[in-house]
Amino acid sequence: MNREHHKWYSPRLNRDMELLVFGHAGARVLIFPTSMGRYYEYEDRGMVSNLADQIDNGWLQLYCIDSIDAESFYNHWAPPGGKIWRHVQYEEYILNEVLPMSRSKNQNPFLVSHGCSFGAYHAVNIAFRHPHLFGRVLALSGKYDMSSFFGGYYDDTIYYNTPSHYVPQLQDHHHWKRCAIWISFLSPASMIQTSRITARSASRCG
Repeated sequence: MNREHHKWYSPRLNRDMELLVFGHAGARVLIFPTSMGRYYEYEDRGMVSNLADQIDNGWLQLYCIDSIDAESFYNHWAPPGGKIWRHVQYEEYILNEVLPMSRSKNQNPFLVSHGCSFGAYHAVNIAFRHPHLFGRVLALSGKYDMSSFFGGYYDDTIYYNTPSHYVPQLQDHHHWKRCAIWISFLSPASMIQTSRITARSASRCG
């Protein structure tokens, strides 16, 4: 199996970022780690080996990226506006650095967003905000109402990064037509409710 480690200085995040690539061809899969997880988590937990046949046969190519959750949502000393702005910078890093790098290595147009736990939030949010880029979302046991991270503070940036808030308001059904959405509900009861709201709203749009 082809395995590559990449590290570069991100001008959008002003820090070094790392990722792992597995495979040589196939649909590109952008994989987010769990809460404050690292880029090697998916491999360490045996998920890459479970997909070895699909990877070796050129059906899937995995891009396992790092998180900066400790600098955004889980940053307990930063003001609320600073926390969400750091998350926006993270999205800009993915859109303008990671995805172009993946396209330079593999021109397959089909892109999947995937994550578990807090990684499921990242997978859903980036795909719902940029559905023209993604053909599928696979999100497992995620949290989609981010209000609790900001101590009562709320602004447009938080709204547009909280899927359970903005997805039900979307009116443009064409926004979703090309994106297949799979969301699991294996979460505590409060998270299941927001997951169902998000999933039902997305299914109505699509």
